[in-house]
This record gives sequence, structure tokens and C-alpha cells, in this order.
Amino acid sequence: MTASPILVCLHGWGGTKESFTELREALRESSVTVLTPDLPGFGEEPEPSTPWSTDDYVNWTEQWIRTHVAEGTSFSLLGHSHGGRIALKLAQRGTLPIHHLFLCAAAGIRHPRHVKRIIGLTLAKSGKFLLSIPGLKALEPLGKKWLYRLVRVHDYEKASPIMRETLIKVSAEDLRETVKSIRLPTDIFWGQDDGMTPVSDGEYMHANIAGSRWHVYPDVRHRVHRERATEIAAVIREVLGA
Repeated sequence: MTASPILVCLHGWGGTKESFTELREALRESSVTVLTPDLPGFGEEPEPSTPWSTDDYVNWTEQWIRTHVAEGTSFSLLGHSHGGRIALKLAQRGTLPIHHLFLCAAAGIRHPRHVKRIIGLTLAKSGKFLLSIPGLKALEPLGKKWLYRLVRVHDYEKASPIMRETLIKVSAEDLRETVKSIRLPTDIFWGQDDGMTPVSDGEYMHANIAGSRWHVYPDVRHRVHRERATEIAAVIREVLGA
């Protein structure tokens, strides 16, 4: 009997394994086994003891897969946003038998706006310190909200100190060269109106991953993996023969 195809799904920053509820449902009648870990710092998985880089997440993910997928068994890998960043670097390593790569609004292409974001994160940290000075303490709650909104760092505002530093580290990395090194069959899914990872990022990945297939959806923002789960599942079933 042929073994069921395996799909490992990596969620984005601030998400959990529940981010793939719609995709699981869309694949329910297929023969695909869907594995969805919580990444460290999210859901039921404790945050790391020190700030992590993307490579730290890749190391953890590789070990998780080795624990949950039988040695030598090929599988497909899907990543959304931050999970896409991890998927790209894991695919580049070539240390696991990845059969196919699915990227959903994958992060990893750094833009000038990311420099602004890093400056903003630093400003937010400095601002918190300044607002803690006696005499300015009463302004701290309002001042913090203004600083965070000014630089659109809501993820930062909600995170613990360790996860804030982790967010800075992973956001600072540019994976353009990683993208160019990918040699796996790849399908790329994107929302035309994505404001977090602009559609131009997906177009870059499509242009630089040889043989990749491009799927773009109008009137969809960053939640393409949820809002177009049915369409994505159809592609996955076609690719995996499930």
C-alpha cells in the first residue's frame, strides 16, 4: 500500500498551528497527512530562552521534522509568512528529503521599509526608556501606543522582550540569495493586496525559483493560506496525487 503523502505546514509570526484550520478542512477528504507544529514562542510551544535568528528556527524545525517524520520519508513543506522564511532556508540546506515546496505570502525579502521598521523598533525601545523617566511616567501608556502606531510595530508591542529581539533579528535578514538557490519544485501563493509581504516579493520568488508556479488572488491580503485554502488545497492534491 502506498504511504500517505505528508505535508508539514509552518505558520507565520503571531500565528499557531490553528492557522491551518481551513487548509486541514479543505484537505480532509484527501490522503494527505498534515503536520502543523507550533513554532517556539507561539501557541503551546514555549518561547526560546534567548533571542533567536531564522537559523535557530530552521534548526528547531529540522529536529521537529526528524522526530515526527520517519527517517528517509519524503514530505512536502508549506510555509506562510515567517514560516515561509523558515521553509526557504530549510529547503536550501538540502538535509531533509523535501519533495515539494509551497510558499504562501512568504517573508524574507527585505525592503527599505524594513530598515524603517528596525529603526522604529529601536525607537520604541528608546521611547519606553525615556517615558519611564520621573515626570514623564504619566505619559508612558499614551506615548508607547503612539510610538508603536507610528512605526506600525503591533507585533512588537504584544511580544515579550525575548520575542521582540527575535522579531528584530529575523526581520533584518534578506533571503534573496536563498531564494535564488532553491532547486525544488515550488508553488507560490499570494494575495494581490497583501500589505505585509507585497505581491512584488512573490513575483521575485517566482522569477528566481526555476520552474516555480505562480498563483495570485485578487482582493486577498496576507491571509492567503486561510482565505484561499480551498484553491491551495486543490493545487496540493494535484501535486501530491492525493
